[in-house]
Order: sequence, then C-alpha cells, then structure tokens
Amino acid sequence: MQISFFGAAGTVTGSKHLVTSGNRRVLVDCGLFQGLKVLRLKNWARFPIDPATIDAVVLTHAHIDHTGYLPLLVRQGFRGKVYCSEVTLSLCQLLLRDSAHLQEEEARYANKRGYSKHKPALPLYTKEDAEAALEHLVPLPVGRDVQILDGITVKLQLAGHILGACTVLLKDEQTSILFSGDLGRMEDPLLFPPAPPEAADYLVVESTYGNRLHEKAAPEAQLAEVINRTVKRGGSVLVPVFAVGRAQEVLYYIHKLKQAGAIPADIPVYLNSPMAVDATLIFLTHHAQHKLDAAQCRELAKVAKVVSTVEESMSLNELREPAIILAASGMASGGRVVHHLKALGPDPRNTVLFAGFQAAGTRGAALLDGAESVKIHGEYVPMRAEIASIDNLSAHADYQEIMQWLSQCPQPPKQTFIVHGEPVAADALRHRIEEERQWNVMVPEYLQTVELDGK
Repeated sequence: MQISFFGAAGTVTGSKHLVTSGNRRVLVDCGLFQGLKVLRLKNWARFPIDPATIDAVVLTHAHIDHTGYLPLLVRQGFRGKVYCSEVTLSLCQLLLRDSAHLQEEEARYANKRGYSKHKPALPLYTKEDAEAALEHLVPLPVGRDVQILDGITVKLQLAGHILGACTVLLKDEQTSILFSGDLGRMEDPLLFPPAPPEAADYLVVESTYGNRLHEKAAPEAQLAEVINRTVKRGGSVLVPVFAVGRAQEVLYYIHKLKQAGAIPADIPVYLNSPMAVDATLIFLTHHAQHKLDAAQCRELAKVAKVVSTVEESMSLNELREPAIILAASGMASGGRVVHHLKALGPDPRNTVLFAGFQAAGTRGAALLDGAESVKIHGEYVPMRAEIASIDNLSAHADYQEIMQWLSQCPQPPKQTFIVHGEPVAADALRHRIEEERQWNVMVPEYLQTVELDGK
C-alpha cells in the first residue's frame, strides 16, 4: 500500500489523499483548494493522475474543501462510486449544487462588470457538472466494515465537526490506515464528540488548530457582548457563516441569549443563505446524530427570518435599525455575504463577526489581520466596521482536543501523517505528538508519495 498527498499538504484546504493497493486506487476526500491564489490555481490544473484510473472515492464529510473537486474529477473521467455517510450525501446535494451556482454566478458577475482578466470569465464547473458528480454518491452505514472494492474495506465512525462527518478506516489484505477527516470539539453544544479512533497501522490526522487552544470563555457570552455593543451604536452584526454547522450553532446561541434576556429580544435575525436553510432542515431530521430534542429543533427553526429572494437579500443592505445577518460563506470568499460586506463594511457602526477558521488568502483572514480594505468585485472597499472573532465557535478540535483523541488510540501507529494545517500549525502538532507520545510523525509535502509497509 502507498499514500499520495494531492491536497491539504502544507495548507488547510484541498483535501485529497490517494491510497494505492496493488492495482486498486481509492481517493479519500476530493476537495477544492481555497484561499491564496497560488492554491486556487491548482483547481484549474489537470489532476495529478488520470481520474479514470481511480476506482472509488470515500468522503469524510461534506465541506467543499473536502468534496468540491468531485464535479471536476467526474468531468475528467472518474467513473467509480463515491462513498460517504447518509447525512454527508444529503449535504453534498446542497453544497455541490451551491458551489456550482456560485461558480457560475461569479463568472456572470465578472463578465457583467468587466473586472476579470479572462475574456470571457468561465466558471470552474457548472450545475450540470455538479449533477453528474452527485449521481456517483453512495451512502454507507456508520460503525460497520463495508467492502467497497475487492479486498478493500471501509469503516466510518462519527467525528463531530459537522453533521455526518466521519473518520475513515481503510483496510486492504495487509495494511490499515485511519483518516481523521476534520475532528469536532469534545464539548460541542450540538454534536457528540468524535468517536474514539480505531486501531490502525497508519494514521492521517488534521492539524487546523495544531498550534492553538480555543478560548475557555463561553462563546454565548462573547456573542452577547459583540451584539450589545453594536446595537448600542446603532449598527448591525454581519456574521459570515459556514452554511453547514456554524449557521446552526450561531442560531442556537442567539436563541439562548434572547431567552435569557442577554440581548434585545426584538432584534431581528436574518438567515440569508438558502443552503443554510436547507442544511438546517437536514439537521432537524437527524435527531440521532445531535444533542437537541424535537422541541429544541422546532425552536431553532424559528430563530431567524429566512431570506429567500435576491430582492430580499439586497434590501438587508438598506436596513436603518440594528439587525443580525447570517450569510454564507464563512470565510467571506463568495456568496451573498460578499454583497453585505461591500455594503455594511464601510460603516463604523456595524460589526463583521467571524465564527470559524479563516484560511490564508481569504477575505476573512485579511480582515482579521487588520486589512483596512478588501477587494470585492474588482474594486477595493474600505472596511471601517468593527472586525470581531469568536474563536471558541470553531468546529475544529484544538491541539489539546486532538491530543485527547489520539490518547484513545488502541495502539501506536507505525507512522502518523499531519495534514490539513498551515505549515506552522502542522509542525507544532508534529512536535507535540513526538514529544508527548513518542510516535513516528511526518508532515508530508504536496504530491509526496509514501510507501506503507504491510503487516
């Protein structure tokens, strides 16, 4: 067996890990690169190997940096099955269609405004490409070994992070390798903690927060502070949210704060993401995978006014009274939140509140680093609004939680590979694992291939 790292090596995004066993090839995750332009350009390049030679894909979860390349993989010749949990399949139907829509919309807007260097600007892929990819998805049960190819089995276990997210244990006749995917929090308010890791010869673990600890302060208290000081100066709070996961958690906290009288009960809340609305409905129909009961789910669904049309979305930019606006995407890299950022960002009364990890090269990362302006639709827009962040709302385990998960390994892996982290974070986690657990650890490079010894 061997493993090749076609993404999430030296960076957080673009997760793609190719496992080769004899003449069988399985790709674990198939994500888009996001953030820095040098990374995004990789999305336009030919795949490192012929996609037609890949026999199967296994997805850890539905986020676009783990699934968003699937339409391109299929367009370039992949003809196998794409395996994932049942909930991940449902979420992929939302996210891949939305991703294609955003690609087409961005190209259309660029051509209309003439700010692209490409004449004409083209989408990375289309809605038709997304639909073709979705036909390949096949749901797998959680907690059971399933043979996906001759001599190759897969076992999924819940990983927290978002609904349906799983670790992946891949085995051939001689060797086993466990992929953490993105690990969730040990004390997530909505989701259960990650299941303990399975015994495996090799381990691939994420490191998004490999050098950081989440704040101990209660996130709802921080959220209340941000909302109240913004309301006091007559402004609105714009929350760029990941439509799957963070949107539901932020709504949950807003509901609790209103119930407790910690924020104004009459402040309007708008959920301006059709995908987040649909994702919330999926959340409400899978009670077994989260902590809320049916009554709590019904309350969650009532927290925000759903913004359905483009006209309604545009009208939010003209609000004269304080409001809370949740809009995707979470890193302000596309979608409706970009139009709100353009309208609300220049006003110092407003607040832009980030509620999750911001990858290098995204507008979110630039704003948190103190950028006084950001480029939107070909022009630089001044950012005079307060820029705030609640780190404790992140869906990723911090290094302490990762180490807690690793401590449950039934046996030390022969080799641990650190992926899905910026270089400093990945190396910090490498050092910590070597020092505290005395395991063999490496941080692979992009396109690197490593031979895995059998038993």
